[in-house]
Amino acid sequence: MSDVSLVHVADLSVEFGSGVRAVDGLSFTLEKGGALALVGESGSGKSTVASALLGLHRGTGAHVDGTVLVDGVDVQAASEAELRGLRGGKAAMVFQDPLSSLDPYYAVGDQIAEVYRVHTGASRRAARARAVEVLDRVGIPDAARRSRSRPHEFSGGMRQRTLIAMALACEPALLVADEPTTALDVTVQAQILDLLHTLRAETGMGLLLVTHDVGVAAESVDEVLVMREGRAVERGEVRDILGAPHEAYTQELLKAVPRVDAPLARAAGEPGEVVLEAVGLRKEFGRGRRAVTAVDDVSLTVRRGETLGVVGESGSGKTTLGRMLVGLLAPTAGQLLHGGAEKPGGQVVPGVQMVFQDPVSSLHPRRSVGESIADPLRARGESDSFVRGRVRELLERVGLEAAHYDRYPHEFSGGQRQRVGIARALAGEPRLIVCDEPVSALDVTTQAQVMDLLAELQRELGLALVFVAHDLAVVRQVSDRVAVMRRGRIVEQGPVAEVYGAPRDPYTKRLLAAVPALDPEAAARRRAAREELAAA
Repeated sequence: MSDVSLVHVADLSVEFGSGVRAVDGLSFTLEKGGALALVGESGSGKSTVASALLGLHRGTGAHVDGTVLVDGVDVQAASEAELRGLRGGKAAMVFQDPLSSLDPYYAVGDQIAEVYRVHTGASRRAARARAVEVLDRVGIPDAARRSRSRPHEFSGGMRQRTLIAMALACEPALLVADEPTTALDVTVQAQILDLLHTLRAETGMGLLLVTHDVGVAAESVDEVLVMREGRAVERGEVRDILGAPHEAYTQELLKAVPRVDAPLARAAGEPGEVVLEAVGLRKEFGRGRRAVTAVDDVSLTVRRGETLGVVGESGSGKTTLGRMLVGLLAPTAGQLLHGGAEKPGGQVVPGVQMVFQDPVSSLHPRRSVGESIADPLRARGESDSFVRGRVRELLERVGLEAAHYDRYPHEFSGGQRQRVGIARALAGEPRLIVCDEPVSALDVTTQAQVMDLLAELQRELGLALVFVAHDLAVVRQVSDRVAVMRRGRIVEQGPVAEVYGAPRDPYTKRLLAAVPALDPEAAARRRAAREELAAA
């Protein structure tokens, strides 16, 4: 029913110059006021479809076939002027990374006002008033004053709200949200999803949500379309797809999603000797009145063969703590004991390694991955023949091929690059590995593979792990004990079953309440509870 549908896509194919077909014969509709999620792994074609709805492939060299109608506009046949009217006017897009979508040099209010003026011809005064109005509508406090702020003065969640405000300025019929919460911690993610739900209810706009997070889909939409390798695998109402999927691929996708209510996967084991002990750690940045305390009086222990999870929102001090544990940062105060002996702060500690969140930024793009893995071995003075042999063993140990030694980081997928990062950590023969958000940038199936690999290595090598993450479901799945951080302090610490099953601190309870539920009815109850809490 293309004459009444808000979005009508028929036999859409998108092929890039290299001969890669990113979308292959996809068809779907979205009715006015409806909400549909495109769900799938990285490379499934989700974002390519979203871009096609706004004609963003035009001029890129991509070959687009099929029919795309959005609010009566034939995107394929539209002139450049018609496309400009569509983008921001009839349909608006919210991207994953707001920093790349906002101009760093201009106040956010001016950027929203400019979009409004382009599409409506309004005066500067009217456009400015509209910018303040929509910023207020998306929950930016003191909107008139904050509209004069630049993007870097906003938190990640506020920047995403700003993008949503910009999208709302011209009252579009369709909002396309491409992974809008991927970079946000769990409480801010819940706020953004609640905002999208409220805006839909109040404005009647349609929502096309692109996400690899099945829980986010459960919180936000009426229907789900599961994609794989550019094709539709399964489509239906969200409760049917998430509750009783028919296709094996959808079943595997859901099986890989970590859940806070699933049975604990890790059996309690006998704790080994203490590998690391932190006593009263404190870290300040800056001096005098400008000093900021990132970590404040943190004490913890990690034993051989166990995993300590560290959770908290952005800015809670998790990453700073992790960097102190491996010696990349010197504590301002407190003690770090490795194997019972104190080590000088700010010096890399033998036997302790780190796996970083973004393997791309931690691997040199002009060195082969084999040479990056070899660094700890060469620093030890090992011979070239030993180094190459050992690196090949490590590559195979983490599920890659020995022949990958001479390949470069850009030749690997995100999950494969993270395996390289793990191999490099293992090269130093560590007793302890600190993992800083090691799976946050990966889709759920790749996430599960990396977590399974870490668990297998831990069992075989007796490694101690500190697993730093903002995803509470992931931490629950991999950890024996968990420490919850807020504003630099540990507010709650204990066995996973106790902290998750009977949290004592109100902050821990809020974090757990914000975790997306795979059951749409449970998601609706949680949303209502959050609204009541906010209104109180």
